[in-house]
Amino acid sequence: MSVAFTINGVAVEAPAGSNVLDTARSYGFDVPSLCHSEAIIPYGACRLCLVEITKGGRKKTTTSCNYEVLEGIDVVTDSPEIRKHRAMVLELILAEAPDNAHIKKLAAEYGVRKSRFSRQEDAEQHRDDCILCGLCSRVCAEVVEANALAFKGRGDKRSIGPAFLEEPKECIACGACAWACPTNCIGFVEEDGLRKVVRWGRELPLEKDADGRLFAPKFQLFQFSKRAELPPDFYKKAPGAR
Repeated sequence: MSVAFTINGVAVEAPAGSNVLDTARSYGFDVPSLCHSEAIIPYGACRLCLVEITKGGRKKTTTSCNYEVLEGIDVVTDSPEIRKHRAMVLELILAEAPDNAHIKKLAAEYGVRKSRFSRQEDAEQHRDDCILCGLCSRVCAEVVEANALAFKGRGDKRSIGPAFLEEPKECIACGACAWACPTNCIGFVEEDGLRKVVRWGRELPLEKDADGRLFAPKFQLFQFSKRAELPPDFYKKAPGAR
């Protein structure tokens, strides 16, 4: 079933259950976001995808990623008020990652070039450019199903990573967390026959394909075989495997 409504005065339709953010983007409207991925459940963490929604004569500003499309609503994706809210959000985010090129560029688009705020430095949290969007942990849990990462602490002590900041034994070094991270602060490298997820301190030896090329961590392949109920050495016994 389709739902009909308007975005910036343009009549649009979307399948029932869709969210406003994905629908707006599908129609070519630019709505910024740092914590959204179509692969996982919307979370609304970064607050950048704010829009104005009028429903039943009442207007409110809300995140669009986790707002379900409804019949007859009016959505505005850009206005002076929305830009003011996004600028404040970006100022807070810029305080968390003041040297990150992507964040600086996005902030500049909203007239923010310097933050009035500052974060509390804590070397034990290993924050660097982390903006606590939660994409890494949600991808790890919802897509990879490894559950190797989680939020810890509260307030200015809040951080994200493996338990006790130790090497996460559940991590299969798939790289999904590094791929999803909007600030590229996790780090993902392959060298000396190892795949390394730098931020979590996870290192796993790589398996070779039929042509002798390293292609995936052995532990990752073992876990895939386990989930698919294949023999543990399935990939080693595949034709041509070495």
